Amino acid sequence: MTELQHSFLPRREVLYGLGSSLGAVALSAILHADEKQPSTNGHPGPHHEARAKRCIFLMMEGGPSHLDTFDPKLELTKRHLQEFNRGGEEQSAMSSGKRYFVKSPFEFIKAGESGADINRRFEHLQTCVDDICFYRGAFVESVNHPTACYHVNTGNRFGGDPGVGAWVNYGLGSQNDNLPGFVVLPNTSYPQGGAANWSNGFLPAEYQGTPFRPAGSPILDLTPPRGMTRKQQRKNLDLLATLNRQHLQSRPGRSELEARLNSYELAYRMQTEVPEVLDLEGETPATLEMYGIGNAKTDSFGRKCLLARRLVEKGVRFVQAFASNWDSHDYIERAHGSLIRSVDRPIAALLKDLKQRGLLKDTLVIFCGEFGRTPDNGFRGGGKSYGRDHNANAMAMWFAGGGTRAGHTVGATDEIGEKAAEVRHHIRDVHVTLLHLLGLDDNKLTYYHAGRFKQLSQFGGQVINELID
Repeated sequence: MTELQHSFLPRREVLYGLGSSLGAVALSAILHADEKQPSTNGHPGPHHEARAKRCIFLMMEGGPSHLDTFDPKLELTKRHLQEFNRGGEEQSAMSSGKRYFVKSPFEFIKAGESGADINRRFEHLQTCVDDICFYRGAFVESVNHPTACYHVNTGNRFGGDPGVGAWVNYGLGSQNDNLPGFVVLPNTSYPQGGAANWSNGFLPAEYQGTPFRPAGSPILDLTPPRGMTRKQQRKNLDLLATLNRQHLQSRPGRSELEARLNSYELAYRMQTEVPEVLDLEGETPATLEMYGIGNAKTDSFGRKCLLARRLVEKGVRFVQAFASNWDSHDYIERAHGSLIRSVDRPIAALLKDLKQRGLLKDTLVIFCGEFGRTPDNGFRGGGKSYGRDHNANAMAMWFAGGGTRAGHTVGATDEIGEKAAEVRHHIRDVHVTLLHLLGLDDNKLTYYHAGRFKQLSQFGGQVINELID
């Protein structure tokens, strides 16, 4: 073969080279001209001074009703059981037959000095409202659970993109080299769409969320096999790393290989730190009781909230805790009432615990679902099992800490709670605001993939300044 023939590269490597060579550098220079982007340990950010150093994202999967939690509507009481016509609005697969306005079965109060509207069943959270910024102006695009979950958690309705936590992990990394930058606390049954909700997507694999198992040992194989010393383990890892790096050198651009190397090293380091983080027995009995640990109704989510506090305290950048089954098409008083009881004490404990430790001021806490619920329902279960359908046009959401406007309610829905009407913003703007509070600029936090630079917001968004203190 000639020297010229020897110089040919496989097609995949040529394409990879083009995507990361002078053309890409030139485009990046144009996009970020005259902008100095500080870098931390090889990460793109921070881009500006951060208000929050870390984030805890409380994901209420299933779609909690804003109308039955934090956004009461007197008009629904007036119109209760009057026929309702949604017109040309997109409806979920559960919609059928005639629809009727449904009042909330819950009593609301105005709590705290701020006078925030809140369902009285939130007995503990109502004592925290002056640390919370309630937001009533958000909306999404999908009325179906999998696509809506993807939308809220990744910015893309169709999956395959990085989770919000993956973007933050990529942008900032972990504050603790012995722990992952992005930890997920799921239920035994994963949310609609599964692990793709916290995937790395097209980012290098090392930025994906690390799920901790809800039952049994949160991380399998955390301790070495019997008889294996740390010295022997280190020697085996060094040999494996040598072989893997030789394999990687002949395969440029295979981020999953690099991630595998990094994950082995991280797993080795985690063995020294994770057992202590997971050991809740070190907490005082008063703290365990505050989170509802030991109570059958609150134990599960209480453990997640307490573990979230311990993880961010140890330097984990982004923790996402899931609470499921908010999909109340029927018997909403019974269903939502039970769910509120299961998360109320743990969430209030989390906010109070962060505050008393001086962590709330620079920890952003977010509460939301994948969409809200409608002001109407059909007759099912004998005509008295009032519930609500899916609603992408309005949703329940609040923020605490991390530079947000404590003790305020921002935005509003219309008189029946069907649509966000004031300070109205797409979920992409919520994502942009989240990044902004963490010191990241959505327009700068990009990654070259499939021929273009991609970002969390998909094609840009704006900061919701009304949410920021």
